[in-house]
Amino acid sequence: MKTISILLLTFMPIFAIAQSNINGTVTDTEGHPLDGVTITLSQQNKYIATAITDLGHFALKDVKGIKGPNGISNAPYTLTATSMGYQSYTKELQLPADSIHIILQPDQKQLQGITVSAAKPLIERQTDRVVFNVENSIIASGGTSWEALTKAPGVTVNSDNSISAYRKDVQVYMDGKPLHLSGDDLVNYLQGLPSSTITKIEVLTNPPASFEAQGGSIINIVTKKVKKQGINLALNGNYIQGIYGSYNGSATFNYRKDKLNVYGNYGYGHKHTYMDNRTYINFGDSYWATNDHTVLESNSHNYRLGVDYQLTDNQILGVLVTGNNRAGHSNGNIPTHIYSADKSTLDSTLQTNSTDKKYGSGYTYNINYSLKMDSGKRSLNVDLDYAPYATSSYAHVNTDNDYRIYTPTTQHINILSGKADYVYTLNKWNLTTGFKYSSIESDNKFTFIESDVLMPDKSNHFRYTENTSALYTSISGTFNKLTVQGGLRAEYTNTRGYSITLDSLNKRSYFKLFPTLYLQYNQFQLTYSYRIDRPEYARMNPARHYSSPYNYYVGNPALQPAFTHNVELAYTYKENYTLTANYTSTSNIFTNVTVQDNATKTYYITHQNLGASINSGLRISASFHPASWWDVNAEAGGYFTQEKSAYLQGHYNIKMFSYDGRLNQTFTIDKKNGIAAEVTAQYIGPGIQNIYRSKGLSEVDLGVKANVLKGKGTIRLTANDIFNAFTYRVSINYLDQQSTFYHKNESRLATLSFSFRLGKDIKAARNRNTASEEEKRRAQ
Repeated sequence: MKTISILLLTFMPIFAIAQSNINGTVTDTEGHPLDGVTITLSQQNKYIATAITDLGHFALKDVKGIKGPNGISNAPYTLTATSMGYQSYTKELQLPADSIHIILQPDQKQLQGITVSAAKPLIERQTDRVVFNVENSIIASGGTSWEALTKAPGVTVNSDNSISAYRKDVQVYMDGKPLHLSGDDLVNYLQGLPSSTITKIEVLTNPPASFEAQGGSIINIVTKKVKKQGINLALNGNYIQGIYGSYNGSATFNYRKDKLNVYGNYGYGHKHTYMDNRTYINFGDSYWATNDHTVLESNSHNYRLGVDYQLTDNQILGVLVTGNNRAGHSNGNIPTHIYSADKSTLDSTLQTNSTDKKYGSGYTYNINYSLKMDSGKRSLNVDLDYAPYATSSYAHVNTDNDYRIYTPTTQHINILSGKADYVYTLNKWNLTTGFKYSSIESDNKFTFIESDVLMPDKSNHFRYTENTSALYTSISGTFNKLTVQGGLRAEYTNTRGYSITLDSLNKRSYFKLFPTLYLQYNQFQLTYSYRIDRPEYARMNPARHYSSPYNYYVGNPALQPAFTHNVELAYTYKENYTLTANYTSTSNIFTNVTVQDNATKTYYITHQNLGASINSGLRISASFHPASWWDVNAEAGGYFTQEKSAYLQGHYNIKMFSYDGRLNQTFTIDKKNGIAAEVTAQYIGPGIQNIYRSKGLSEVDLGVKANVLKGKGTIRLTANDIFNAFTYRVSINYLDQQSTFYHKNESRLATLSFSFRLGKDIKAARNRNTASEEEKRRAQ
């Protein structure tokens, strides 16, 4: 307690404010705490916030009223509490409010239906995030989780399957926990999960200090929970038709009785698709044109099983096991046409065929202890994790001149981590502090066999270890019309990368402070953050992966982290219109680069730390309601980008202005039967990334849905990229590097989905934040 007081006194001169919170308890008429009660706060029939009681307690944080032309409305708030089997409770109140005690009366009448007068909009713009309510989108909720992610505001997927949000690199979370996959593995994982299991996607461009410092911004995928008592089940299934057919399904269950809660889910996905990569290279004395058409097929299993036991009214002990298993194969047909320098004469053709079998598995074993004190004003959460992860690849490359390569690759990663979080509320002050320690060991083996002969000089055995200790604290509050939230995260990291084959060692130790600051005055918001982006482990693996004898991918064990400053200033007018100015500067940026060797006629992809990337711009978002049956959400932005660095034997300083826009429209056709339609269009203008120049991208999606089986089931039919226009076209013209490549993932897809809900709404399984999630995200 003395430590907390010292921290408060330290931060109070800087953050002498606090945000408005509403805390309370819910019991039955006999005084027993009620779990799973839905608490909703609205003002003038407009939704403000929602909470679910846990151990009878609830907290609505960072509550702000409806903004009008004269500032925040002074109209009273309406607080409602609803739970199956009890009468609805309604109370009007003004802020600030003392702790609220609610007693729910039993209701013997059969509930016929529920009417929500303040429905959530498709897109919400909250204090520190943009929320995309996936379950309200016909298009986003009718396919896979990966497709839903690509429909979120400001989210862009690049040709290498890396993700950016409002022109910044991101870290992807699920239910508040960083995912353990990236690149193709992240795509495969999310494509195996139906988007009907997602309730919303949150985009945080300036995350607070309680989040990991990793990533320029954060995308948090929030999944649905089965809110059932007894044994209950929710089922979802999708069929996706492109050139080939794919399908997936999932089941989520929950069993809750007295002090015991058992919950889990299982999902299976089968994907069958194709990918086209065309590369055109000017080697000076010859011109090479390669067309790589690859057909991919994979199966994935994803599962989770958790058990929570309530030791006392204020203590919970939980065990959670999650896992995923993947297996797939690809077959590539890769003809390379070699022309004369002026492209007038075809000199020769090299035919290459490739096959690759891939396997992956990842598990997390978590023990969690949660303690709440002082009626929820103080809480302690402790997590311990062990997470083993493994992948393997068995790739064959054969040419028509009997050149044969076989490259088996294995990667094993072990993660041990622990964290503790302490939350303290004192009157209007909110303080969060905690620490985390993680230890990672990665062992990577790459074997190169050429024409049945082992090539030790081309094989590699690489080991990487990383240990990170972190301390963090944040404090928030309000003062009149000013709201402030500030935080500081300190991290000390040791890394060691050793190539046993090359006898090459890379070591580094560094200590960094990562501050965050948020200010709001009336309709104005100012945010700042300093963050780190660490490379995934596979980026540092020096093993080579060949697609042909002249094309391969190789990692870089000398990669170092990048660091980003980000500032945003936003103004909101009449709730529905927001104008945001942003400035982002990243130093020591690491990125994928292509290297063209004109002497050996090789063309390979690797990773390298470069100089600086600067992005500044303006974006505007607006929501319109032309009619009661018609809703419109629009967003557009203009950006100035500068990329500069020394690279190869020269230096580049490239500047470009770009723009993008997105328009979403929903139409209610028959409200009684839940029949509705949706159309979304987006355009992403030309852009630059180091020496790459990309052309514009466009996409139009359509969707319809209807409720069936007395509202318990929903059928959706969607069509994505109906004009088949979402294709990456990138060119390079730098020194003697002259090439163009075309990348096309299958994007024109029709999806038919069905979801079915069973049971009565009650308490959901706990949303668990485990300790190892940040480290697992970087594994591949």
